[in-house]
Amino acid sequence: MNSWLVLTASLPTSPSGLRVRIWRSLKATGCATLRDGVYILPAQAPTAPWLWRIEQAIREGGAEAHMLEVKARDAAQEAQFLALFDRAEQYADLAQAIKEARKALARAAEPDTRKTLRTLAQQLQSIQALDFFGGKAAAAAADSLEALRLEVERRFSPGEPATAQVRGIERLRREDFQGCSWATRQRPWVDRLASAWLIQRFIDQAPRFLWLKDPAKAPKRALGFDFDGARFTHVDGKVSFEVLAMSFGLAEDAGLRRLGELVHYIDVGGSPVDEAVGIETLVRGLQAQHPDDDDALLAAACSLFDTLYTGLAALASRPS
Repeated sequence: MNSWLVLTASLPTSPSGLRVRIWRSLKATGCATLRDGVYILPAQAPTAPWLWRIEQAIREGGAEAHMLEVKARDAAQEAQFLALFDRAEQYADLAQAIKEARKALARAAEPDTRKTLRTLAQQLQSIQALDFFGGKAAAAAADSLEALRLEVERRFSPGEPATAQVRGIERLRREDFQGCSWATRQRPWVDRLASAWLIQRFIDQAPRFLWLKDPAKAPKRALGFDFDGARFTHVDGKVSFEVLAMSFGLAEDAGLRRLGELVHYIDVGGSPVDEAVGIETLVRGLQAQHPDDDDALLAAACSLFDTLYTGLAALASRPS
């Protein structure tokens, strides 16, 4: 049987500040309410340390609180406790929202569709963060969202690479990749633009870029990136930018690491990044300014990524 944390708290009704603050903190832990003033949380929950801090905060606020660690008395009570943390209804609501997004896909514009996809991904992560026992509903929701993401990519980014499964990413020497031809799909989106910027700024001092209508016709000597079968593409859940950074020993650069998180989120979703919406808007603006010239688009995007990298590196260097 599981171990359970049970917090009993007697909060004053006035002043209301402490009560409201504690209530919000309790909600953030994902704990359940057994009765008024009695809260329960699995002892192994990632948020369990928060509950201990809440107990301390209540006492420091002059109120009474006690924490108990218990086990259910029998299987029936264990089932009752587990039922308090059943997230099936939340997953069902999310599944319905995904279903509605799929129905709207045929008539929706790309920016709206990608915004919806990010919102759904955030909702899934929020549920998963407080789903301490998982189960079939969690797996089904994740599979459904991934299926939607693939449909979105097929419609708006034909040729978007599938994730390859490999044993590690080969470490390469930048000296061996100078003056190369680098090939990717035409009309580049964020991952391809950021990857080309990374190549130009950190890997190859004199690169030549080829923008392909059909990646299958890439010249044999060209180094492909961000399409199926390319030398550098999506691997083990990482987007092409992240794979390039790891391949050439750049992943420890804090600015590039944070930029990789941003590119990853815009390209395939995942953990939300504050700057994502603004950067996506700027890139769409650059695409509109250079609708027929991918070299000009990259040149304009390089200034954007230069500034972004400098800003993210500065943020990463700040003391926590």
